[in-house]
Amino acid sequence: MTRLTIRRRINATPERLFDAWTRPEELRKWWGPESVTCIAAEVDLRVGGRYRIGNQLPDGSVLWISGEFERIERPSRLVYTWRLGEAGESERVTVAFEPRPGGSEVVVTHERIADAARRDQHEAGWLGCLDALGRYVVEQT
Repeated sequence: MTRLTIRRRINATPERLFDAWTRPEELRKWWGPESVTCIAAEVDLRVGGRYRIGNQLPDGSVLWISGEFERIERPSRLVYTWRLGEAGESERVTVAFEPRPGGSEVVVTHERIADAARRDQHEAGWLGCLDALGRYVVEQT
């Protein structure tokens, strides 16, 4: 098992970023790297609540990501399980929204990743997601 940590400075408050990350209507607008379209987002934001995100890939196929919230500390931290598809192994994601001068640092820690190849796929996906989140919140101001 391996883990991945990605950090990105974004010009928005932790509160704004937390909301963009947890409101389905906002998630659908920014989630995913550039070549992926978010076709559905469901969020039951409570400990034990579930989420489900549908990613349409460039070839037209749809990949579902789902899991359960383990910790919710608005506006600073989210911890949730992460499963790709129906049969995927359960991984864990922690997202921290840390205040910084002029904005926030978003820190995504993805754990329980099966191998280096999967870690590299997650890294590319998270980098694309954080780029999209940064563009989205700036466009909304």
